[in-house]
Amino acid sequence: MERFIILALGGLLALSFPGGAPAQPEQGAEKKSSAAGFVLRSPAVEDGGQLPVEYTGDGASATLPLEWSGAPKAAKSFALIMHHIAPDKTKWYWIIYDIPAKTRKLPKNVKGVGILGTNSVNGRAGYAPPHSKGPGPKKYIYTVYALSAAPRITVKPEKVNRETLLSAMKGLILGSAEFSVIYERFTEPGSDGADGPPPPPPGEGQ
Repeated sequence: MERFIILALGGLLALSFPGGAPAQPEQGAEKKSSAAGFVLRSPAVEDGGQLPVEYTGDGASATLPLEWSGAPKAAKSFALIMHHIAPDKTKWYWIIYDIPAKTRKLPKNVKGVGILGTNSVNGRAGYAPPHSKGPGPKKYIYTVYALSAAPRITVKPEKVNRETLLSAMKGLILGSAEFSVIYERFTEPGSDGADGPPPPPPGEGQ
């Protein structure tokens, strides 16, 4: 009799939830939906476009103007990382954290917003413009993170590298948005292969 009751209850559950027991919500699903529409862009270049020389070490070494929209409303702080995935390692060129919650854009050559972390080019706190050594185009990725609180960092800014910041942001990320650019340095035919800035457009600089 007891076995019959258990089997009957199992049948009722199967009818109530086709395919078995009721499905549980995926972990992180709420965070994904809260970040829907979170977009990072630049007024200077389209996503996936060629990074203007002005924002590289071949030009004025200016920081790229950036702006974002659709950030989670609960965001209390923002952080930004610019990195490139090389064949042998990941390099980073720009880190800013403790960006105020009301901030929605970083102007060209931004100053006085957030705290600058280090870069992997010279190990100093600040922006290191890409030079794209070697042949072929290189992809550089900008990521803005919306955080539920400012990351707790106990080391000095010049010690804050990419891994330090990512570790400090664990459990705080409400959402993120990415924006990428491509940069390729050109060389003259027959040269020794040394990197140089792109040639002027046809009809200009001749």
